[in-house]
Amino acid sequence: MTWISIFTGKSGFAASSTAEDVTKGVDGTGLTAVVTGATSGIGLETARVLALRGVHVVMPVRNVEAGKKVKENIAEKIPNAKLDVMELDVSSLESVRKFASQYCSKGLPLNILILNAGIMTPPFSLSKDNIEMQFATNHVGHFLLTNLLLDTMKKTARESGKEGRIVILSSEAHRITYREGIVFDKINDENSYSATYAYGQSKLANVLHAYELSRRLQEEGVNITANALHPGLIKTNLARHGGIFSIFTNVLQLFLKNIPQGAATTCYVAMHPQLKGVSGQYFADSNLKKPSGYGHDPELARKLWDFSVKLTESK
Repeated sequence: MTWISIFTGKSGFAASSTAEDVTKGVDGTGLTAVVTGATSGIGLETARVLALRGVHVVMPVRNVEAGKKVKENIAEKIPNAKLDVMELDVSSLESVRKFASQYCSKGLPLNILILNAGIMTPPFSLSKDNIEMQFATNHVGHFLLTNLLLDTMKKTARESGKEGRIVILSSEAHRITYREGIVFDKINDENSYSATYAYGQSKLANVLHAYELSRRLQEEGVNITANALHPGLIKTNLARHGGIFSIFTNVLQLFLKNIPQGAATTCYVAMHPQLKGVSGQYFADSNLKKPSGYGHDPELARKLWDFSVKLTESK
């Protein structure tokens, strides 16, 4: 038994709504989506439900064998599912560049980009590019991936006449971060590292990424939206490294969403016609929600963008 709210918001959906609920009647035939982190948890459920609705789903995964098993399992239940597995370690900029190059060389269209992969509160470590691992995985890799796939998304939107959507998974943890919001000069500083604050920092970066990307897309007049979301507290292995969030989830087991409920907001933002033209927003429980003050700070968003560009160009 869980105590998940059944009270609907303006969208008509609630915290208890599932990914299938929010996409009921939505036809994704002819759409192509890339979903990172699709081998487990809400990423897997997102890929499954999108495939169920007719979307061609490309799953970039670290473990290709695990990805193939996921593909087989989905195909067993959805015989007409269109699924492809490609290799990607989002924490590695070299891997991101390789994946993007291979994707673009295939000539595939891209309507929906879902940045779902992530890690939470691990002990301090650096990525292959010497970037703090949470910031590298949750933000930097996805930032570069988006930039490298953006021309393909623009072309698809232009030629298909269909709105492109970029969906960035953040968290309510974006409110729990370092005092400055993002400590640009100490991203890789082990001495001042807090697993909890560094996680919040990376999730704040997700919100700011969507905010600034949306501004740029609108300025360019491109038919692509970018939004961030909080999937909810979910029964997955994300909090396996411990930290304050694992304590929180252990105490509040009754309030945790199951995986179909956890994937709902992602699928809603990615596919629902209610959100046509809606961009630069933050969602939770398949409804609009106001982010933190830092989360819609235009100066901080621009600073993060410039910092991320320099970081990815220098590696």
